[in-house]
Amino acid sequence: MSNILRQRIAGRAHIPDLRQVVVDVTDTDVPEPVTHPVYEPTAGAMTDSASGMFSARRADDDTLTPVEELKRAVHAKLIERLDLEALERVKDERQIAAQIRKAVAELLRNERTPLSQAEREGLVDQVVYEVIGLGPIEPLFRDSTVADILVNGPRDIYVERAGKLQRVMTSFRNDAHLLSVIDRIVSRVGRRIDESSPMVDARLPDGSRVNAIIPPLAIDGPILSIRRFGSGLTPQRLVEVGAMTEDMLTFLSACVRARLNIVVSGGTGSGKTTLLNALSSFIPGTERIVTIEDAAELRLQQAHVLRLETRPPNAEGRGEVTMRELVKNALRMRPDRILVGEVRGAEALDMLQAMNTGHEGSLTTVHANTARDALTRLETMILFTGIDLPDRAMREQIASAIDIIVQVSRLADGTRRVMSISEVTTVDGDSVQTRELFRFSRQGITAEGQVAGVFETTGKVPFFVDRITVAGITLRPGLFGEPT
Repeated sequence: MSNILRQRIAGRAHIPDLRQVVVDVTDTDVPEPVTHPVYEPTAGAMTDSASGMFSARRADDDTLTPVEELKRAVHAKLIERLDLEALERVKDERQIAAQIRKAVAELLRNERTPLSQAEREGLVDQVVYEVIGLGPIEPLFRDSTVADILVNGPRDIYVERAGKLQRVMTSFRNDAHLLSVIDRIVSRVGRRIDESSPMVDARLPDGSRVNAIIPPLAIDGPILSIRRFGSGLTPQRLVEVGAMTEDMLTFLSACVRARLNIVVSGGTGSGKTTLLNALSSFIPGTERIVTIEDAAELRLQQAHVLRLETRPPNAEGRGEVTMRELVKNALRMRPDRILVGEVRGAEALDMLQAMNTGHEGSLTTVHANTARDALTRLETMILFTGIDLPDRAMREQIASAIDIIVQVSRLADGTRRVMSISEVTTVDGDSVQTRELFRFSRQGITAEGQVAGVFETTGKVPFFVDRITVAGITLRPGLFGEPT
């Protein structure tokens, strides 16, 4: 009998004790089918405060409706009936889903509970979601308008649509039910979450990023955050939605093809990884690309791509593989390009050295509010190495390695835009100098609450424009707003 598939279907045999809750491994029920309306609390529903945002959580309600009892019974019978060894040999998730759907439908035909055809089909979907999907939030994940799914507790779920957070009525049955879904996600990528390791970063098969944290670190119960992978945002689509102009895209495309080193800077949820994915599409398909990430999110279209991912320590605290070690190893893999999903530590120095030693055309992201802050953060991260590097040498390394900083932001109305494109020039005194080439100039807020503004050029021509010309790329006159 296959333990891996059994764990996915029934949940782990040993689930961490959350508030001394005794968990039945077959107790993975889901709520009734819902259409995910926006949550609107009724008058008097929240009594602890005017807004209800800080009211105490309700205790888990273990009372089962007849339909929930049926789902529980079907789930238990499904585990006994499926040939798990045969299913484990099937690599296509769709075939596994089809087999499970067929088995559930057959089990329901033998039940005496009166159900309409629509109710029966909905029940089949919910059981399948429980077995191989994300349980109650699977329909939200399949909704293309949802950018983020934020589970603050079994009955406290928010989604982001069009840059705005909305509460939905979807819910898990209790903490144990939510924990079983979290455990199923992280176990698929070889990671674990328990009392000794109560927080984890993982990914879903489509590249969506997952973060989970459970008690004792999460005081009110398990918390799950899913950031959807923006696979549909092609470079041209970014222009269509107003994230940048056609001229900005033309320039960035030329920079990538001319093998300039680019840093995408921005805050959390500003679209750094999405933009990095879009820019990577301009890399020629003949080049060998190595990607390095904490949780693999990048989805490159080229054929010759090698994907590396960090590994956390095991239960004994051994076996950790850091980003810095992967960057060093990537240099031995004969890469034409190195893409680091995000630099956040000592690996920044190795990344800069790679950019300076024959690995031009590298791309990475960094958390920062402005292009100036991005350079300051890089200096700070170099200090994490413990190497006593003189300030002047450190700044010259940064100025020599990085050519372009692209600053992106999520604005107050939820839209994401490229706020500026800056050229890194040289070291002057105690700082690395930059020159802004393109920028988004905010002009206020409209009556509808939208951020008003225009994209502008500064009239400055980058010093590296000759490198673009030598690469055989011709930029139209006046692209940077200079006199023609």
